[in-house]
Amino acid sequence: MPSILANFTIPLVGIVDTAIVGHLSDAAAIGGIAIGTMLFDLLYWNFGFLRISTSGLTAQAFGRGTEENDECGKILSQSVSIALIGALFVWAIQWFFVTAVLAIVPCSPEVAEVARSYFFVRIWAAPATLSLMAVKGWFIGMQDAKSAMAVDIVVNVINMAASYCLAVYTPLGVVGVAWGTLIAQYSGLILAALIVVIGYRLRVTGHWKEVLRWSELRHMMALNGNLFIRSLCFMVVYVGFTSMASRYGDTELAVSSIIMKLFMFFSYFVDGFAYAGEALVGKAIGESKVENPKVLTSTPIKVESVVRALFYWAIGVGLVFTVIYAVWGQDCIALMTNDATVLAAAKKYMGWLIAMPIVSALAFMWDGIYVGATAGVPIRNAMIWAAVGFVLLYVATYRWVGVQALYIAYFAHLIARVIYLSVKWEKLRI
Repeated sequence: MPSILANFTIPLVGIVDTAIVGHLSDAAAIGGIAIGTMLFDLLYWNFGFLRISTSGLTAQAFGRGTEENDECGKILSQSVSIALIGALFVWAIQWFFVTAVLAIVPCSPEVAEVARSYFFVRIWAAPATLSLMAVKGWFIGMQDAKSAMAVDIVVNVINMAASYCLAVYTPLGVVGVAWGTLIAQYSGLILAALIVVIGYRLRVTGHWKEVLRWSELRHMMALNGNLFIRSLCFMVVYVGFTSMASRYGDTELAVSSIIMKLFMFFSYFVDGFAYAGEALVGKAIGESKVENPKVLTSTPIKVESVVRALFYWAIGVGLVFTVIYAVWGQDCIALMTNDATVLAAAKKYMGWLIAMPIVSALAFMWDGIYVGATAGVPIRNAMIWAAVGFVLLYVATYRWVGVQALYIAYFAHLIARVIYLSVKWEKLRI
């Protein structure tokens, strides 16, 4: 429940940003923010392993009853160190990156200008953004969803408030949205650091030579390597969705951006259970490896019972959102723009919006379970096949159905993930 409450604020940020721009400007501005957001997705999704690997490794360490020694703290130190190195790399390549991507992604000069302005402000939040990924994963692994919730809520509430005030009440206009994100990310990092230092009485260990020793990093880097490849494949799907939509004009780009935000709005509810899967499956596996069960402070849980309960909830949440989108889907789109052209163009995609929740719920749930098991190879391979399927289906169908091919391909990639991970789970025998 804490994860769901925290995640509820995350899609609201994107929705509020889109609504601010949609009511302040035109479709080109909405598209510019969509492209600008895509640029950061392209960067940060490649660092998604920071949260994922930290969560799974910490959960298993916690399950082994090692939370009282420095193993959990060492995992946090390693992950934050990698995050800061990654931030320096992102800063170093920022100009080349944005220039290259905007040269490849087809968009109007107006859209490109908004995207560029947005990017060169928000990029300075990289150290905070990447470090927060690591710290959030650590909180989840420590079975501490409340701290992760507190940080997420603070970040996203500040983001919404600052973005609105700066965009509406200052000359910054739509670029105020980027400044709001920058302020929010550093505010969240300060809060997270205070919780770690004061709440856990944990200072990120000063034995940096030990923390960064290859023998200590080997397991984390092996897992991170698989998850990095997985993130690249995610990029192919999600960034490909936006960039291909831009080929059909500013109106279709605006519609696709809004539809995808509604997809993601649902996913953040399901992610609450996926995070529970990471924490509980990891803890259960860690407990199963304890040679002396007497050291455990609670009754061990079984992986099978956790998985079964997670899927009951996933299907239930998916059905609820299917009904919500069937009844109020068009109203949800109207909340984010009053552009009549965009509203009219969105009607033909409502069937996809209604059909997506159940399938995506199952895919996201499997991800959480595999992360808790730190089974990097299967989730890497599942995403590789899913990305290949996305590309092949789009290429095979776009000449006949146009932009609808994007939605066909997206739906197919979810099905591929569900089937592959379902089959592989039986073979893991955890």
